Amino acid sequence: MATLDDKILGEKLHNYCSSSEDEGSDDEERSGDEEGGASCLKSSAKSADPPPINNWNGAASNTGPKGVLEDWRRYKQLEAENRKEMEKERIALAKKLTLSVKTDREEQQAKEREELEDELNELLDEEFLMKYHKQRMQELMSQLQKTPKFGNVITLNDQDEFLNAIDKEDEKVTVIIHIFNSKASACTAMDGCLNILAADYPTIKFCRIEADVAGLSKYFRVDGVPALLVYKGGQIIGNFVQLATELGNDFFAADVQRFLIEYGMLPEN
Repeated sequence: MATLDDKILGEKLHNYCSSSEDEGSDDEERSGDEEGGASCLKSSAKSADPPPINNWNGAASNTGPKGVLEDWRRYKQLEAENRKEMEKERIALAKKLTLSVKTDREEQQAKEREELEDELNELLDEEFLMKYHKQRMQELMSQLQKTPKFGNVITLNDQDEFLNAIDKEDEKVTVIIHIFNSKASACTAMDGCLNILAADYPTIKFCRIEADVAGLSKYFRVDGVPALLVYKGGQIIGNFVQLATELGNDFFAADVQRFLIEYGMLPEN
């Protein structure tokens, strides 16, 4: 087998022709001219044979010692890179196996979770849903029965009634108070509209009070009416004045309803 030295000195060994200095005599030297020539010819013939085949299949730009060393370094580099790549694959496989393997406790928890889901699915059958729906409807009806009902417009005769209508009412009830002037045509139209809306919204408390009774200024009694003040839980949530400029002097209940719904003062039917 060829050694590294043989690979490095390959060119010299293949093309080198020599004779021994210690062996033979003068006669042999004289008579060896022909034999030496023959020996050189044999050596030349042998040098024409192809060099030994190398197991390394890589290609080098130089065929001399420098090229061989470069091929050797490249081989070692690829060998190291291959080891690194195999190490990465080994670590990735180990992580995957670690994630896919469950402990006994995790398997028990998964089993318990599946059992709970099965129980829930059994509960959510048609019969259970019907019972729940019926129970929920009874609760809603009970709440509606507890909610105060009105159905008509309440006239407030003084400031105390005005305050009591706001402060002493259930906090869930919306209170809409119409401040009017009996001489204004727009206020007369508003009274007629609120009578219709009070019947359509029996859980809404509709009231009316005259502007001078409420202690408002003469300017307000002329230019500020009709006005609607909306309260809930003792707090004002809507303040609409000079509605004649918005609705005109002649309007209908649907106009007032649409206006209050737009501002969120009435629920949509």
